[in-house]
Amino acid sequence: MPRVVLRLPACALLAVAVLAATPGTAAWAAPTTDYEMPFPCGQSWTGTTRSGHSPSVRSIDWNRVDDVDDAVVAAAPGVVTTASLGSRGYGNYVVVDHGSSESSLYAHLATVLVSVGQRVDQGAQLGTLGATGNATGPHLHFEERLDRAVQEAWFHGGAFVYGTTQSSANCVDVPLAGDFVDGAPAELVVYRRAARSEFRVQRPGLEPMVLRLGSATDEPVVGDWDGDGKANPGVRRPSSSTFVLKAGGAKTMLVFGEPGDAPVAGDWDGDRRWEVGVWRSSTAQFLQRGADGSVLTVALGESGDLPVTGDWDGNGTTDLGVYDQSTATFTLRRVDDDGLVWTAQVVFGDPGDLPVVGDWDGNLKTDVGVWDPATATFSERQAPTPTAARAERSDVAFGRPR
Repeated sequence: MPRVVLRLPACALLAVAVLAATPGTAAWAAPTTDYEMPFPCGQSWTGTTRSGHSPSVRSIDWNRVDDVDDAVVAAAPGVVTTASLGSRGYGNYVVVDHGSSESSLYAHLATVLVSVGQRVDQGAQLGTLGATGNATGPHLHFEERLDRAVQEAWFHGGAFVYGTTQSSANCVDVPLAGDFVDGAPAELVVYRRAARSEFRVQRPGLEPMVLRLGSATDEPVVGDWDGDGKANPGVRRPSSSTFVLKAGGAKTMLVFGEPGDAPVAGDWDGDRRWEVGVWRSSTAQFLQRGADGSVLTVALGESGDLPVTGDWDGNGTTDLGVYDQSTATFTLRRVDDDGLVWTAQVVFGDPGDLPVVGDWDGNLKTDVGVWDPATATFSERQAPTPTAARAERSDVAFGRPR
């Protein structure tokens, strides 16, 4: 009997290989972490695996056309536990701990923009795609882990189908506040990550004011850049350390800090024009840039804290603070008229909330507050001073829940 040989086109052979290597199609437990794709909002990427994929067939290799140096972002919020340069296998890689023994790994990066101990939000840039380590070509090697064991990947609430192309829904809102409309009290704001990101300013009874600036990987910052008493939008580009500040129709660009620093702003000298600065997680320091280019370095908090700035005592100059997201505790710092430094702690919100500060009651003293990502609810702590023992709480839903 003659032997029959079935010859398939190369693309079909590849599809067979991918299907053979794809993890089983039986249902598996969903992770506790709400993962999104590790790429900016709206980008389309193809994720594949193969038999013998190290360390697990459940790992994903991501690619798209001309993807070298493309941004890689956090699939979920968490704390950076590894930011390694030059590993023999993974090359430059990052691991983010999301709690509940779950973590994610991002490997073969060209650059790493975060440091160990740093707390990162979902959608924050971790590095850029490359081919470092044991890689035959540029791609992002990605893992979702439970107790360090690679699991089947889930994104946007569903199991990922290996070998498919999908669009990233990593399109989160970032909470802010500022006096955008009529001065104090402050309005609630969210920065909506997208290919063309936008600041959305709440106006009760009206549609939100929309101010477009930045891209999905930029970090937002708010300040009164021109000294007219109203807040303006700004962003900082992590990979280039570049601030882009917009006031009226004009944009100002300046480079300050290191890649991976978090942007902050304030009126450091009391002249009504706000200046920029950065929070450096690796050293737990604020670097305040003066209008003349001078830099004041202030140590405060710990590497895993999140920075906040505000006028806690109402003296017209901006003070510093940090928020411990794990304990929902603000540490606020001010300098009195005699040059003495005072700090106070305020517990407000719940673990996992994001900090947001603003003058909620118009008394010219900045109050603390939080935003719950799961419900997109701002909670404002209103008091005569931000550290007062007695305070009122106001909850307002604004933004898009995660």
